[in-house]
Amino acid sequence: MSHGFELKPAVAGIDPDTPAVLMPLARLLHFFNHAMVVLGMVALLVASCVLTYSVVSRYVMKASTDWQDEAAVFCLVGATFMCGAFVQSLRGHVGIEAMAGLLPQAVNRLRLALVDLMCTAFCAFFAWKSWTLFHEAWVEGQTTSSSWAPPLWIPYGLMAAGMTLLSLQLLVQLIARINGLFKPHQGAAA
Repeated sequence: MSHGFELKPAVAGIDPDTPAVLMPLARLLHFFNHAMVVLGMVALLVASCVLTYSVVSRYVMKASTDWQDEAAVFCLVGATFMCGAFVQSLRGHVGIEAMAGLLPQAVNRLRLALVDLMCTAFCAFFAWKSWTLFHEAWVEGQTTSSSWAPPLWIPYGLMAAGMTLLSLQLLVQLIARINGLFKPHQGAAA
C-alpha cells in the first residue's frame, strides 16, 4: 500500500527520451504551458472576485447580477482547459496504476505507451470537435441565453485551444515514450 510519502514531487520538464527533432516543439510547449498556468491563476482570481462581487451586490445592494455568473464560468472554462497541458506535462492527471506492480517492466512500458496513444487519440478527437463548435458559434453568431448574451465562441475557443495544447503535449510525450521503448532500460534483464 502506498501513502505517497515515497513519491518524488512532480517537476515539469521535457522527457529526456524526446527525439531531437521534437525538442523545439517540446520547449515551446514547456514555455507556453507555464504562461497558461500564470494566466489560469489570474483567471481563477478574477472569477473569485467576480463571484464575491456578485454575492455582495445581490444581497447587500439588491442589484442585478446577470453577467457575473457567466463571466466567472468563462474564466473557469479558460483556466481549466488552458492549464490541462501543464498538468499533463507533470503527468499529473488521475491514473490508476493497479496493474503496474503486477506486470513485467517491459510489458508495463508497452502498456504506458498504449495508454498514451489512446489518450492522444481521445484528446485529438475532442480538440477537433471543440474547433467545430467554435466555428459554428463564430459563423452563426451564437450567444448565451442570458440578457448579457456574450458570444459562445469565447468558451468554445478556450476549450478548443486548451484541448489542442493538451493533444500536442500528449503527442510529444507519446513519441518520447515510444522512443524510450527502443532504448535499453536498467533492470530490463530482471
